[in-house]
Amino acid sequence: MITLAPLAKGDPTPVAHIRVAPAQEPFCGTIAGHFAADEPLVDFHRILRDGQAVGFFKLDRGYAERLDYALPGDLGVRGVMVDLAEQGRGTGTAAMAALAEYVPPRYPQARALILTVNMINPAAIASYRKAGFVDTGKLCHSGSIGPQHIMRMMLG
Repeated sequence: MITLAPLAKGDPTPVAHIRVAPAQEPFCGTIAGHFAADEPLVDFHRILRDGQAVGFFKLDRGYAERLDYALPGDLGVRGVMVDLAEQGRGTGTAAMAALAEYVPPRYPQARALILTVNMINPAAIASYRKAGFVDTGKLCHSGSIGPQHIMRMMLG
């Protein structure tokens, strides 16, 4: 069973073992990189399968303040990582679908979730769509690997 849980920013131990393929790191980063970043408006979360950490993601409370394509009340989803050994099992899709129930009690001000996904990452695009994210039809051109689809999931 896939569940989600908050993660303290000061202790990477519960997710330190999570790795993605080297080719995926430019899209999602690394655990060490996420913990090293100084992002006071970003909260960390774990993806669990049967109580064991198999993934990681961040929720960015400052997304709408920094990015012109985000609206007031949008909560940014960033740095989504599913461990390489866990990939291909539907874990990422299940975790992203679970956000619809997970986020509202923790972030009552959030009206929608928003993320960007690189155009050259069709597996991630398909996963987010299956999870309930909708492509806005707009592109973000500030990504380091090229244009990214802007996707949104309405809450409540």
